[in-house]
Amino acid sequence: MDKKESRLRRSRQTRAKIAELKVNRLAVHRTNLHIYASIIAPDATVLASASTAEAEVRKELAGQSGKGGNTAAATLVGKRVAEKALKAGIAEVAFDRSGFRYHGRVKAVAEAAREAGLKF
Repeated sequence: MDKKESRLRRSRQTRAKIAELKVNRLAVHRTNLHIYASIIAPDATVLASASTAEAEVRKELAGQSGKGGNTAAATLVGKRVAEKALKAGIAEVAFDRSGFRYHGRVKAVAEAAREAGLKF
């Protein structure tokens, strides 16, 4: 079992529980260079998303070192996804960390989204 398979195995139980509850979920995915956050409806449609790969976010991060692979960038993505969600009328979500540890950039996205007004 490789690293990706292990992470996906860890994510299955969380996703099953969220699917059972039938609530919107805030799914986070991270790579070495970028972090992505999406709000996904129970029927698997994406309602709002933000990432460090977006042009607007890249402009804001242009002067910083590390660009999208740090907690400052993750905080910015968390705020943006929460703002987009609130604009779309979504106030409550379930947090789906996709098998990643609740630590570092994943934690930064969650805390920034909470501070911006999203409840989970």
